[in-house]
Amino acid sequence: MDEVKSGALGDASVSSNTRLRVRGPDGLEQLLHMPGLDAVQAVRRARTRGLQVLSVETAPDSSVQAGIASGKPFPLLLFTQELLALLEAGLNLAEALSTLLAKERQPLARQVLDSVLSALQQGRNLSDALGGMPEHFPPVYVATVRASERTGDLPRALSRYVAYQQHFDALRKKLVSALIYPTMLLVVGGFVTLFLLGYVVPRFSVVYEASGKEIPWLSSVMLAFGKVLYHHWQAGLALLVALVVATVWAVRRPGSRAWLLDRALGLPGIAPKVEEFRLARFYRAVGLLLAAGIALPRAMGMVSGLLSPAQQPRLASCRQAVERGQSFASALVAAELASPVALSLVKVGERSGQMAEMLERAARFADDEFARWVDWTSRLLEPLLMTLIGVVVGTVVVLMYMPIFDLASSLQ
Repeated sequence: MDEVKSGALGDASVSSNTRLRVRGPDGLEQLLHMPGLDAVQAVRRARTRGLQVLSVETAPDSSVQAGIASGKPFPLLLFTQELLALLEAGLNLAEALSTLLAKERQPLARQVLDSVLSALQQGRNLSDALGGMPEHFPPVYVATVRASERTGDLPRALSRYVAYQQHFDALRKKLVSALIYPTMLLVVGGFVTLFLLGYVVPRFSVVYEASGKEIPWLSSVMLAFGKVLYHHWQAGLALLVALVVATVWAVRRPGSRAWLLDRALGLPGIAPKVEEFRLARFYRAVGLLLAAGIALPRAMGMVSGLLSPAQQPRLASCRQAVERGQSFASALVAAELASPVALSLVKVGERSGQMAEMLERAARFADDEFARWVDWTSRLLEPLLMTLIGVVVGTVVVLMYMPIFDLASSLQ
């Protein structure tokens, strides 16, 4: 059997490795190895060469497997922005996707784009192709595209989704940037404290032991701890490294990260603001789907995952009330899913028929309030952390010098 190398096959994507058992015009069977082509592309390529396909074997490319194993997600927002730019430039959908596939270098993104393009070439709708990959395209995104296929205005639907996602990303970046400085304060303060306890305190203990004087109890405890840390610094360093590795491992695992995040977001003072933030995302997502032409009850069901587990049963009862003919505003009030501002705006939307716009305004109002709360909290947290670090370092220094004060008083 002949092995046909990839160089003889022309250009290929890197989505998968495909092997075909084919029969040529002369009746001889051979095995074609086509790296970088999926089954559909490989079969099409073989048929253009006048070969009869007998069997197909497909294995994911190793680079794609590495990209999936690395946990790097598909860049949905960037893909949507680039696709929107190409569509607005006058390219049709197939040409735009082909252009994005040609310029893409990330294996996972190439695999996803190649799958979408292959589905379009087979005559499927874009929404069906995206719906077959829920790990990369959320239901809100698929529903927005599917609704736009009925109206024929895909660029407008994509621009709405871009605006929806950019609002959320802006708030997330603001929250992350607000946490950077307090985190650095804690790290620097921790290292300063460890340096004092593990290096400076043991040298003071030698002076106190040589004096033969009795030292205060708290100072003796701190000196003993410093000596232990000094003589067993290898074990202490190993424990610190193990703690850092365990923390990083826990943060990288989706299950443990979700557990830690739930505990952090459930703290007093934070939980109410988190609930308001989730409601804002809910309002914006429902408004996005309504603007795309999705019915209100269906839109509410599609975005239930944006709410917390405690809010989801209330959303289900709210959806049932809307399906029974109750107004959206009164259903939100009964389910405790409406802030005073959102309630007023929803009532205006029901009277004017501009529900999508009113929900977007309610979400924007809640986002602005959440951003102001983040600014206020970060500005308050920084001096509190500096005060805490100062108290800890000052306590170590005072306990370190207390025996010296006692010695000086005894000499006087």
